[in-house]
Amino acid sequence: MSYQSIYRPDLFAGQTIIVTGGGSGIGRCTAHELAALGAHVVLVGRSIEKVEAVKAEILADGGSADAMACDIRDEAAVGATLDAVLQSRGRLDALVNNAGGQYRSPMQSISTKGFEAVVRNNLTGGFIFMREAFNRYMGAHGGAIVNMIADIWGGWPDMAHSGAARGGMLTLTETAACEWAGAGVRVNAVAPGGIASSGFDTYTPEAKAKILEFTDVVPLKRFGTESEVSAAIVFLLSPAAAYITGSVIRIDGGTPNLRNNWKLEPASRNQPFMGFHRAVVPDLLK
Repeated sequence: MSYQSIYRPDLFAGQTIIVTGGGSGIGRCTAHELAALGAHVVLVGRSIEKVEAVKAEILADGGSADAMACDIRDEAAVGATLDAVLQSRGRLDALVNNAGGQYRSPMQSISTKGFEAVVRNNLTGGFIFMREAFNRYMGAHGGAIVNMIADIWGGWPDMAHSGAARGGMLTLTETAACEWAGAGVRVNAVAPGGIASSGFDTYTPEAKAKILEFTDVVPLKRFGTESEVSAAIVFLLSPAAAYITGSVIRIDGGTPNLRNNWKLEPASRNQPFMGFHRAVVPDLLK
């Protein structure tokens, strides 16, 4: 069994692509798909054990990968990581800026330290990686970047810190798309909504209860899959997206489109796309 991608197997043959936060969830899935499509994937994460485990999976599936420990919030560490990749591979074709994380809390209870930590994790770290990738290689050779944001439209109650960071990443994406277009660097974003991944199992019992209620307000009446997010990322990195930059693809089942004057009907004839052969259903949904 191998990754069941909708794209041709040699789509990224010969390319080197970095995936931050590649040790779990969407990052792990995306790394697997890119490797299945011929890319050499560099898995970056704070936990070397997690990215090494995903590297072992990719190698067992016949793909090519490296694993590197790096805190994306540390400028020196990011620079050293990119230098090591370029020394080893001689090129950097694309960056998937996926690493991030947050915790649920009402805004009045978020400390300044907590707010700044989440912003640094979801915005500043991504900025550092983008800037250093551009300055060290892409500015002279071109490339593609996909940034991870979220379903932030209309605000994000209980996630004010992450909503602010993800909103900042959207405008950063739009700005970079303009500034770096002349260098042949395309910069886009994806905005997942409720995606069933291992992250579901990291929340508190109260937060998990809210997650289980989430599909009530999703027009498609289900959670998305990691494979559905990965497919959007792969498209934005592909030659088919050569005229797309500064854009964001929503992967949210239509959630922001629900209005209070509309009662959702039961959804049908919409089957989840499950291309990831190693996907594991979160314990919360079992």
